[in-house]
Amino acid sequence: MRIFFFGAAGGVTGSMHLLEVNGKRILLDCGLYQGHRDESNELNRNLPFAPENIDRMALSHAHIDHSGNIPLLCRRYDGDILATPATRDLASVMLMDSAHIQQKDAEFFNKKIAHRPEEFISPIYDAEDVEKALRQFIAINYDRPFPLSDGVTLTFRDAGHVLGSAVVVLDIEESGRKQRLVFSGDVGRRRLPILRDPTLIDDADNMILESTYGNRKHDPIEVADEKLADAVNTVFARKSKLIIPSFALERAQEILYSFHKLLKLKRIPHVPVYLDSPLTIKVTEIFRLHPECFDEEIITLFDKHEDPFDFPELELIRSKEDSQQLNEQSGPMVIISASGMCEAGRILHHLRNNIGNPKNIILIVGFQAKHTLGRKIVEREPTVRIFGLEHDLEAEVRIINAYSGHADKDGLDRFAMASKESLRNLFLVHGEPDQSEAMGARLASQGISEIRIPKRGEYFDL
Repeated sequence: MRIFFFGAAGGVTGSMHLLEVNGKRILLDCGLYQGHRDESNELNRNLPFAPENIDRMALSHAHIDHSGNIPLLCRRYDGDILATPATRDLASVMLMDSAHIQQKDAEFFNKKIAHRPEEFISPIYDAEDVEKALRQFIAINYDRPFPLSDGVTLTFRDAGHVLGSAVVVLDIEESGRKQRLVFSGDVGRRRLPILRDPTLIDDADNMILESTYGNRKHDPIEVADEKLADAVNTVFARKSKLIIPSFALERAQEILYSFHKLLKLKRIPHVPVYLDSPLTIKVTEIFRLHPECFDEEIITLFDKHEDPFDFPELELIRSKEDSQQLNEQSGPMVIISASGMCEAGRILHHLRNNIGNPKNIILIVGFQAKHTLGRKIVEREPTVRIFGLEHDLEAEVRIINAYSGHADKDGLDRFAMASKESLRNLFLVHGEPDQSEAMGARLASQGISEIRIPKRGEYFDL
């Protein structure tokens, strides 16, 4: 048995791991790498293995850094893609949106270099590739063992990270020896609203564990509502705009639920809230279809015929024309738009039009990878580039870390230590080096001995 680490190794994007066992190859995730344009383009267009040699694939969840390169894979891979029902439904809109963004980006870039047609770029994949990939999905619900290949049984456990997210548990028998391999995907936090808590696995022999927040503590979730309320009250008093870049999956729904609660408790005024993201609107509709993922709090609201993702002040913006009109309107108002790292989508237009006004607030509510526009805003660089032009960052920048759907250092330690007695190998992935290394040192001090932090392209024999 051998594991190759092809993505999210030494970084937090492009999750992609390959398991060889019993003469079969099982792919765990196939995500897009997000970062510098040239580096991303090179990594995303060139899969580090022959897709036609893959036998099966398991997808932990629908975030693009875990699922986003499946359509390219499926140009030469015709096998099954195992995922939970919610992940399959979310992938149908997330991947199609990814193809659309790539097409628009290519058109914009090629227009800029129209005099150099030899340098034109094309999308990594298109809608036709997405349609083919979606036909290869097989939905397997939580806690339902499924024979994946010879000697390998797959079971999805609830990861509590985003809707449908799963810990991938592989029970393996090879050469008469039984082992359990656990791939965490992204581990969620306990006691968050909307989703159930992550499931701990107490008998893993080998574990691939994310380390995004391997050396950080999150603020309590209650702090998020307090900071959101303060930001809303501030722009209301200033008659200005609150711009919230948000991931379409999970973070936006958490923000909507926070508004629902704060308005109900009369902690914020009746300010217009615009959800300007067709993808987020579709994702929110999918949420309503999957009560098997909800915690008791959300189920109780639906039982009372109360929609946690809706409130009278909310207006859904679907058309491009309505989105553009928001720039002509004066505050106070709140605009929630994608993408969460400010790398694509309508949020770029809202930032371009509002980033120069010191009365406005840009509220960062999610993790921002290195080299992204979102990270540059978090680091408050004096000028940032949007659509190829420099803009002065004059707007106030506020950050809420409490919304994170990732487990922090305590949650990750809890997940790893649950298997302390059985664990023979622990691989830390999906984290920047400082986070993975600090987490590894801490777990080693707690008695886990074989801890590795693989680099991209490394493999290990088990």
